[in-house]
Amino acid sequence: MPAPPNAGAPLPPPQARDNGPLDGTPATVSGVVRRFLINPDGDVDGMLLADNTLVRFPPHVGSQVASTISPGDAVNVSGFAQQPNGTLRASLISDTKSGRSIADQPPPADAQRLPRSLAGIGLVKLSAVGRVLRVTTAPRGESDGVLLADGTVIKLAPPAALQFANLLRPGTTIAAQGYGTRNRYGEALQATAFGTPGNLTTLYGNVPQ
Repeated sequence: MPAPPNAGAPLPPPQARDNGPLDGTPATVSGVVRRFLINPDGDVDGMLLADNTLVRFPPHVGSQVASTISPGDAVNVSGFAQQPNGTLRASLISDTKSGRSIADQPPPADAQRLPRSLAGIGLVKLSAVGRVLRVTTAPRGESDGVLLADGTVIKLAPPAALQFANLLRPGTTIAAQGYGTRNRYGEALQATAFGTPGNLTTLYGNVPQ
């Protein structure tokens, strides 16, 4: 997890890394884009369809998706359905009206990357309260957060998600504090405290709440 923007503040813990994606079942879905989703750094890395299907793709693909497709557009998505919640990891997204397609391809070898020393420089302290629409999962299938009904994304390290397994269910009302981004696509934060309204548990002792 990148550091919060406050100079000298203790660092939130790093986000958990996995050993690569868990292959799912090949699948294709069609639907209307309800909204885009972002990660705590503010990158578009998913979209929610009108039937609540959750489509995920790497952040380096997100800018191309967002510049090609808009909420309200009908799309066809091919990819791999990952268990247990059936999230679709997209390999090809097509706009049915324009015919334009975006494929998940590795970024160019010479792609510019933000220096590690500047990672997280734009993050701000955020809080959220809302009803869980979907539980999100890491590439290998373990729970790593929630998507709220208003589109807010709350990320949890998988070990912390295990601690709150009773709250990670659709329909549950949860609360969280952490660091992340709010932009024109939505809001996302990496939680440093999680629980129910008025009853937050601090996840990491060295992070100010």
